[in-house]
Amino acid sequence: MIVCRSAAELERMREVGRLVSDVLTLLAAEVAPGVTTAELDRVAERRILEAGATPAFKGYHGYPATICTSINEEVIHGIPSSRRMLNDGDILAIDCGASLGGYFGDSAITLPVGRVSDQAATLLRVTEEALYKAIECVRPGARVSDISHAVQRHVEAFGFSIVREFVGHGIGERMHEEPQVPNYGEPGRGPRLAEGMVLAIEPMVNAGKPAVKVLGDGWTAVTRDGSLSAHFEHTVAVTSAEPWILTARASAAGARREDAEHERVGAAVSPRRVGVGPHER
Repeated sequence: MIVCRSAAELERMREVGRLVSDVLTLLAAEVAPGVTTAELDRVAERRILEAGATPAFKGYHGYPATICTSINEEVIHGIPSSRRMLNDGDILAIDCGASLGGYFGDSAITLPVGRVSDQAATLLRVTEEALYKAIECVRPGARVSDISHAVQRHVEAFGFSIVREFVGHGIGERMHEEPQVPNYGEPGRGPRLAEGMVLAIEPMVNAGKPAVKVLGDGWTAVTRDGSLSAHFEHTVAVTSAEPWILTARASAAGARREDAEHERVGAAVSPRRVGVGPHER
């Protein structure tokens, strides 16, 4: 069942969304060569607990950490480890979720570590742009597949590919709710969007072919061909006027907040140029 949230519920979801965005902004400032992903996980857990919230991922279907940290060819669900040190030239996807006051927030970013290749920089830019192309489609009366098509069209125009095994989702009082939000498909299909619906929209994009596989840890998904992969995500509410990015955040470079004060975006939404990331199993 697809749930439409009241204005009061959306305000509560914005509260947890703001926390998730703040955690990602905090982590973005920590990412550098020599840092381990376990260190980042500790920073995230400490900030979430200090806010009186609960890490949404930790313990979810047995997942062992607060955030997901996926490096280079890792697509999603990379497990933080004291043995995984970031190196110059890596790209790092960080996915973070939290629960506060009975509601969930979920957001992801992919960051360059030091100086990255031109291909990596383009992959990050295009994937983030695709997220904002999708957000432009979030309005009453649109179809879920309009979001999906917007992502696919933008990504494939640059020669990249869409991961199909993992998709976005509804979110609210549970981390994963209906509907599923694929990142591919023809427009005009699927459930119609209605005011109060909340979606976690999350393009997962490979530099090479779309196929992925899950490693022996049962969590980490990687590209089969070893190509780079990027992941960006926002929790977005459908309103009567404009999409409301509940996980809006500041960029790592200190640019203006996406939300200004009211967090609402319209047709003129454009992605930041600086990339500042558990799903359906």
